[in-house]
Amino acid sequence: MWFTDRQDAGRRLGAALAGRFPVPPLVLALPRGGVPVADEVATALRAPLDVLVVRKLGAPRQPELALGALGPDGVVVWNDDVVRAVAPAAPAMDEVLARERAELARREAAYREGRGPIDVAGRVVVVVDDGLATGATARAALTWLRGRGAARVVLAAPVGSPDVVAALRRVADEVVVLEQPDDLRAVGAAYEDFAPVDDGEVAALLAAARRREARPGPVPPTSHRSVAVRTRDAVLAGDLVVPRGATGVVVFAHGSGSSRRSPRNREVARVLEEAGFATLLLDLLSEREAAEDESTGRLRFDVGLLARRVADTIAALDDLSEVRGLPVGLFGASTGAAAALVAAAALPDEVAAVVSRGGRPERGGNAGEPLSDDPA
Repeated sequence: MWFTDRQDAGRRLGAALAGRFPVPPLVLALPRGGVPVADEVATALRAPLDVLVVRKLGAPRQPELALGALGPDGVVVWNDDVVRAVAPAAPAMDEVLARERAELARREAAYREGRGPIDVAGRVVVVVDDGLATGATARAALTWLRGRGAARVVLAAPVGSPDVVAALRRVADEVVVLEQPDDLRAVGAAYEDFAPVDDGEVAALLAAARRREARPGPVPPTSHRSVAVRTRDAVLAGDLVVPRGATGVVVFAHGSGSSRRSPRNREVARVLEEAGFATLLLDLLSEREAAEDESTGRLRFDVGLLARRVADTIAALDDLSEVRGLPVGLFGASTGAAAALVAAAALPDEVAAVVSRGGRPERGGNAGEPLSDDPA
């Protein structure tokens, strides 16, 4: 595996594309999985973000096998070798086409929210997906863009099959793929976390991108990195984002199944970053604990444990040079809200503010009691 998640892949892909465009291009994501990747690319390039909806045409009895792909305005491309091998009956293929056309129309309506069609005539366009396994959906997107008069089309993805990448170089003006393993069987194999992306996450990312585009003035340079926060009894995975000239750092405390990858929390973090605050999104449970909690739900309600982890995280901020000495705020979600309140009560001189989003502050109990050093 080369990438932690789609955000990590997008940041790396954005870095690889930086400096290639004298004028910011239009970044078009292939939803759903391509949207989190493209969002990071658009941020790196300071470019507008939109979606180009395409749909794989799966074989009637093998939906994961791509016979081809469907694009906007009736564009259809076929994987001829697969079609010959499968030889699907015409009625079955008509049913697949009808179903995917309906789903494409539904997604376009949901994602575009009444905005007009994408105008790509004469523009430089970067098409982004989370991976290129068969290339069918990418070909459908490129075919549509050519038909709409795009001036230059760059296809970008974190990972792709070498044969597919070579074939797509004949369709796109440029193809940028970070990893091209010879034995790529599934795009998800390149990621530690390849959780499905839902419509809500797509909508949230597009809304945040539109706000960025509407904001006047240049976007201040921002640093992103994954961090490992050491507490007294665990190592927690986190994502640290620090805008230039950050005036404070907001630590996100998650609970009740919420995580640092929550689309709602990431959108809140994005707004805070745009306002000049550094953000640290981290999971208060280790990977092993999170796996246990998936089946038992026990640890997510252990406010004492979560509060100790929040307090330890505040102490660990001194080890992160980018945010050392900055005022600290806590943003609590779900049972993490109670944990944030308990930690803030124990550290009144170190926490400047606490905010709760839809949390469970009543589970904090007597927040004035000191935190125990016993992690049991």
